[in-house]
Amino acid sequence: MAAIPVDQLSDAEKQELLCTYAALILHDDGADISADNITKLVKASGAHVEPYLPGLFARMLTGKNLGELLMSAGSAPAAAAPAAAAPAAGGAAPAAKKEEKKKEEEEEGDMGFSLF
Repeated sequence: MAAIPVDQLSDAEKQELLCTYAALILHDDGADISADNITKLVKASGAHVEPYLPGLFARMLTGKNLGELLMSAGSAPAAAAPAAAAPAAGGAAPAAKKEEKKKEEEEEGDMGFSLF
């Protein structure tokens, strides 16, 4: 949303940004990310959000390590290794296919996080 001027955002998008920034401020300060604290920061800024949003953001972040989420936000998963050259004898080909299938299954698995 950084590429979009704030005056072009919808009210809902602005409210989500307010709650996001409040949660980031609380994390940076080492304070508890709670609905009350998010609400206090939003009110201190002179803005208003729907009453359910601070609680939604607080519950979403409960039990999550926000520092790890921030550090992993810009990182992409490692690219798959380039395929090995075709073997001269046909004996090694089935083993390579098994490894590829295993890697694909691992990539398709749970990424270790949930939204709720």
